[in-house]
Amino acid sequence: MTPERAPYATYWEESRGRFHQEAPSETRTPFQRDRDRIVHCSAFRRLGHKTQVFISPEGDHVRTRLTHSLEVAQIARSLARALGADEDLTEAIALAHDLGHTPFGHVGEDALDDLMKPFGGFDHNDQALRILTRLESRYPTHPGLNLTWETLEGVVKHNGPVTADPPPATLAEVTAKFDLEIDTHAGLEAQIAAISDDIAYNHHDMDDGLRARLFTIGQVREAVPHVDAAFRVVDETYPDLARPVRIAEAVRRLIGDMTADVLAETRRRLAETNPTDADALRRAGRQTVGFSPEMAAREKALKAFLFANMYRAPQVNEERADGVQVVGDLFRYYVNRPERLPEIWRAGCDGPYSAQTARTVADYVAGMTDRFARRQHGHLFAGSTRRRPG
Repeated sequence: MTPERAPYATYWEESRGRFHQEAPSETRTPFQRDRDRIVHCSAFRRLGHKTQVFISPEGDHVRTRLTHSLEVAQIARSLARALGADEDLTEAIALAHDLGHTPFGHVGEDALDDLMKPFGGFDHNDQALRILTRLESRYPTHPGLNLTWETLEGVVKHNGPVTADPPPATLAEVTAKFDLEIDTHAGLEAQIAAISDDIAYNHHDMDDGLRARLFTIGQVREAVPHVDAAFRVVDETYPDLARPVRIAEAVRRLIGDMTADVLAETRRRLAETNPTDADALRRAGRQTVGFSPEMAAREKALKAFLFANMYRAPQVNEERADGVQVVGDLFRYYVNRPERLPEIWRAGCDGPYSAQTARTVADYVAGMTDRFARRQHGHLFAGSTRRRPG
C-alpha cells in the first residue's frame, strides 16, 4: 500500500520534467525511474571500491562509499515515510549524493581541487552533477541519465542553497538551461536525504573505528556523554553481550534516538510554518528538516571526537598521505600526456595542460576506485607511491 503523501511533499504527478523529453513509464513513477537509473549506472557500482574512511580496506566489514550510500538511503526512506514525503525521490537523492567522490575519500578531493585551481577547481557535489548530466553514457539520444528536475535539484541542494559566486562550472551550465533555483532551499525529500547522511556517517564511522580499534569503547564513552548513556542502557539490559554485539546494539539505539529527534523537531517546524506545498518549503528561508538544539550539540560532540581520534589517527593519516600522492601523480602524468589516456577519454582533450584537458583528466581520475588508482599508479611509476612525475 502506498503511504499517504503530505501536502508539502513532492508529487511525482507534478514533476517539472526532464531535460530531454521522454515518454512516461507504464510501470514506474518518474522518481522510481530516476532511482533505478542511478543504481544501474557505472559510477554507482564504483562506489563499492571507494573510500569512506579507510583507504582500500582489506577487511570485509569496513564500510565503503557504496555501503554508506545504501545505509543513508535506508534511514532516508524511513524518515520519508514517517513525514509523508515521496520515498522514491528521497531514496534516489540519497543513493546519488556521493557519486562525485574521488578515490581516497576527502583527501583525494582536496588533492584534485588543489591541482584544478587554475582550471576552476574541483567539488564532489558538482562532479556528481557532471556524472548525472554528462559523463554517464548509457543512452543513444542524450548524454547523462536524464533525471527529473526534482532529483537533480535534490542532489545539488541537499545541503542547502548554493552560495558560491560564481557557482561551480557544471552547475552554472546546467542551471542556465534547466534552472535548478540554486538560491533556494531544496524540497523535503532532499533535506531528509541530507540529514540521513549525517546520522549514518557519524554512527557508522564510530562503529568502524571501534571495530578497527582506533579507539576504545571507554574512550568514546568518556568523551561523548550521550554515547556513554547508550552503552549504559545496553549493559544494563544485556549485561553479557560479546563486544561486537554490544557495539552494534549501542549504535542501533543511537541511530534510533537521532532519527526520533529529527522526526519530532521537523514536525515542530512544519507546525510552525504550515506549508501548503513543496515550494513553500523551498521559500521557507531555513532548513525544515533538522535536529533539535540538544541533539545538534550531541552530534557536534561526536563529530569532534571522531575528527580527533579517527579521521586524524596516525594509521588513517598514513593512508591519506599515500592517497594524496597517488592522485597527484596520476593527474600530473595524464594532464601532460593526454595521449596516454584511454581512447574514450582522449577525445575530450585538446593538448597538454589545457583547461579542457585538465577537466577531462580530473573526470578520469575522480572516477577511479581506490584499487584501480593504485594499480594505475604502480603501472606508470614502477609500483612506487613516492616517486613524483616530471
